[in-house]
Amino acid sequence: MAWSRIARGSQLSQSLSRIVSEGGAAPTPAASALRNAAALGPRAPRTTSSSFHSLASAALADKSGAAAHLHHHHHHPSRRISTTPAKLLPASASASAEPSDATDAAAALPDLGPTKPGEKPRVVVLGTGWASCRFLKDVDTALYDVVCVSPRNHMVFTPLLASTCVGTLEFRSVVEPVSRIQPALATRPGSYFFLATCTGVDARKREVYCTVADGEGLPGDGPYRFRVAYDKLVIASGAEPLTFGIKGVEENAIFLREVNQAQQIRRKLLTNLMLSENPGLPEEEKKRLLHCVVVGGGPTGVEFSGELSDFIMRDVRDRYSHVKDYVKVTLIEANEILSSFDVGLQEYATRHLSKYGVKLVKGVVKEVLPKEIVLSDDTRVPYGLLVWSTGVGPSEFVKSLNLPKSPGGRIGIDEYLRVPSVEDVFALGDCAGFLESTGKPVLPALAQVAEREGKYLAQLLKKVAAQNAGKAHCLSKNADLGEPFVYKHIGSMASVGGYKALVDLREKKDARGFSMAGFVSWFVWRSAYLTRVVSWRNRFYVAVNWTTTFVFGRDNTRIG
Repeated sequence: MAWSRIARGSQLSQSLSRIVSEGGAAPTPAASALRNAAALGPRAPRTTSSSFHSLASAALADKSGAAAHLHHHHHHPSRRISTTPAKLLPASASASAEPSDATDAAAALPDLGPTKPGEKPRVVVLGTGWASCRFLKDVDTALYDVVCVSPRNHMVFTPLLASTCVGTLEFRSVVEPVSRIQPALATRPGSYFFLATCTGVDARKREVYCTVADGEGLPGDGPYRFRVAYDKLVIASGAEPLTFGIKGVEENAIFLREVNQAQQIRRKLLTNLMLSENPGLPEEEKKRLLHCVVVGGGPTGVEFSGELSDFIMRDVRDRYSHVKDYVKVTLIEANEILSSFDVGLQEYATRHLSKYGVKLVKGVVKEVLPKEIVLSDDTRVPYGLLVWSTGVGPSEFVKSLNLPKSPGGRIGIDEYLRVPSVEDVFALGDCAGFLESTGKPVLPALAQVAEREGKYLAQLLKKVAAQNAGKAHCLSKNADLGEPFVYKHIGSMASVGGYKALVDLREKKDARGFSMAGFVSWFVWRSAYLTRVVSWRNRFYVAVNWTTTFVFGRDNTRIG
């Protein structure tokens, strides 16, 4: 970050020197102030954003040479410090809602300005999920500069995340740094990774507004803000867990989509096991502490329940023998578990989980309290650990964007993954879905869908660059984009614990196809996921973790 501030300062000094030299013999007050600031160079004391505020105010006060150059910033692209409203405007803000010059001067923010003529076009990617990382992996960096903005610097291999909660795998085995997926982000001069959250998009100015929530040590009193100009924008910011507005879910349940959430589940599980052995603890409290409840019978919920039951059967009974009989797992689902799988596989999963001690409850959660769940029939279920896995929906960021929406509230896209209402904007993954006008159904929020969309868009932008349409405003409606995106489902897999898994290779739920369950399916499940892990480094980690777990059992050390 220090390097980026030095680079921005250098660019500012160069731009200001040019302004002063072109502004005529009579220097303006702003030019004098800016020349003095540039002359201090590396000897200047460390300043905060207020220094830039005062310089911007001086520049705006001038009505001649330097002010004209600064105002001309939007017409002649450059990389320099510029100003933007203190309140970042999302795409929903009207074009007429422009702040005054005084507001601009009071809220000067750094930016990565538009690309210059002769420079490669810039693609800005929001997110580091399956869709964005596959796009980053395949995009041709000889044709485009790439800027990635995300609150995390890694991709999570989500199909194996449940295994980390109980120690089957180490956390580092399921994450891959984005700079290893696309080395240009760390090595190319025009490509960057920014650890930040996108808070708004201005499609008219072709800018995204970003905030560093954890910006301690950065200039300014509040969150550090900046903006990035784009030629092409790829929105792949993912989705958020669905809570259906049920009271208490956000405060008391733990979701399972990120590594820090898996770490939280692991700490809670091991803490409850150790606390339950304390002397004098009532029997009812022991039962509550050691009751693990999973809400949601999809693949994630079922796989976590299977891993948890396996952990209890093979490790807890040996290492926590004093309380082993109190440990229980309950899976709550409103309909049928694994509803997208073959009926025979659903029945197999139900029998297997019940045999391994998982209690299946059909019900709807009405409210979540700190120590118990209230179902719609007023049944109360005490719990010590609650994991919520009921699917995903559009995030608050996606909801705030003034873009067309597909059924379900996701960003509406056409058959080429473009957002039709704006130029040069694409959307991928869980945050996007086909518009009704395309006649295509909204694709499921699956990793294989997102990954294939990322691969397709990388190829599409290569065709765009070949037609000299990589820059902003250059992609015409009549451009040759090739074949539209078509998704074909290749099947689903899920582990149910006890060296058993399900494999369903049907293209559609009501179609005929091959399916199987049992030990062979478990072997296929592990082999497939081992080959799909992003890098050879992580494949090695996963293989070693599986081997050590099989030989020595799962680690039950509580760290943190």
